[in-house]
Amino acid sequence: MTARLKGHAEARGAALRRLPSVDDVLKADAAAVAIDRFGRTATVAAVRAALAETRAALRVGGDTPEPGVSSARVAEAALARLVTDARPAVRPVFNLTGVVLHTNLGRAVLAEAAIEAAVTAMRRTIALEFDLTTGKRGERDGLVRDLLCELTGAEDATVVNNNAAAVLLVLNTLAKGREAIVSRGELIEIGGAFRMPDIMARAGAKLVEVGTTNRTHPTDYAAALNARTGLVLKVHTSNYRIEGFTSAVPARDLVALARDKNVPVVDDLGSGTLIDLARFGLAHEPTVAEAVAAGADLVTFSGDKLLGGPQAGFVVGRRDLIQKINRNPMKRALRVDKIRLAAIEATLKLYRDPDRLVETLPTLRHLARPQADILAQAQRLVPALAAALGDEFEVTADACASRIGSGALPQETLSSGALVARPRTERGAGRALERAAKTLRDLPVPVIGRIADGVLVLDLRCLDDEAGFLTTLASLRGGADALA
Repeated sequence: MTARLKGHAEARGAALRRLPSVDDVLKADAAAVAIDRFGRTATVAAVRAALAETRAALRVGGDTPEPGVSSARVAEAALARLVTDARPAVRPVFNLTGVVLHTNLGRAVLAEAAIEAAVTAMRRTIALEFDLTTGKRGERDGLVRDLLCELTGAEDATVVNNNAAAVLLVLNTLAKGREAIVSRGELIEIGGAFRMPDIMARAGAKLVEVGTTNRTHPTDYAAALNARTGLVLKVHTSNYRIEGFTSAVPARDLVALARDKNVPVVDDLGSGTLIDLARFGLAHEPTVAEAVAAGADLVTFSGDKLLGGPQAGFVVGRRDLIQKINRNPMKRALRVDKIRLAAIEATLKLYRDPDRLVETLPTLRHLARPQADILAQAQRLVPALAAALGDEFEVTADACASRIGSGALPQETLSSGALVARPRTERGAGRALERAAKTLRDLPVPVIGRIADGVLVLDLRCLDDEAGFLTTLASLRGGADALA
């Protein structure tokens, strides 16, 4: 070992020996703050972890180890660790991705009425399964059954925790050990590798595919119907489109075919909507009421997508089939809790006044927001983002296109506006964009945009809280220094 290396080793050893003890660190001001906020046990554990990290850093440190680490510095590191660990994993973010119903960002934002109802259910004892009229045990589904029937025209209704559960429960109830007929063109896969054939298998149903990928005819279904058929399943291909030489059998025609064989038709609408979206300038999406009117024996749909409520799955249709579903032991495992039921009821009640839905339901407000309003907002916010990102970027307000998301109307885009950040130099532009996106994600309220075509795009369609966004950007101290 050379004299130089030996000297460094001795210095490193001396620095390790001079590390403060846990008791010394606990006397520091930052440790007192930590104890007051997080408790002594958690603070001691954080101090020990900070000392262990410091010790490890000194052992593998550079050529010139520090002469010593103060108790105050270790206490500050421990406090920072505790603050970071206390940050909730479930955090609000600014969804500036351009996808309104973003599955990875929680889909629908709830209406204020739904939030208030959910808070009441959390704070108070509620009549969940108690009939206030008779004073006897009631059914939790009864809290929303009448509303669902009123809004869809169905005889009866039930609710579970999401639409996948609704489809699973229907298949298991009506087709366990029997055949379930579905068109090959409707064997969907959605996010998270959810595949209809796999759900059928888990439900105990035997999949019977009819037709081809692009064309299915009434004769295909007629040939497959037999005494072993449990149901015919119609699946709305909400997250993709097959175009060109295609043919599909409408649910109304399926009902006529299956009724002769006394086989129920189940229409899975996926996202599901209770109103015609065309009134807001969007393409028509089949409504639940239309599916019920077409004669489907059961219709399944989601609550947290186009409907704009909390995560839920609904089954509406024939009373005898709904009653059979509710007797399935799986129903208890898939039921929703009081908080979601309260939010569902409040959301459904908003649909009684469809003329005010854009005002009261965030999902429809975001979908119907005019491009001119969004671009005007983008113009106002250009200086704030430019100041936050620094001289490395040019920030402009540009037109862009948003998407609905969560599998709804996949080919439909919404004219929108965005803040667009372009690197001023091509060299290292990709790394600069990634750093900028990461910096925005690390803000107190993370800002989630998208990188596309060599620019960072912050689509403002879903930005309701402009003041909050400005406050968040202001926390980026030092402008370009934050991106270094």
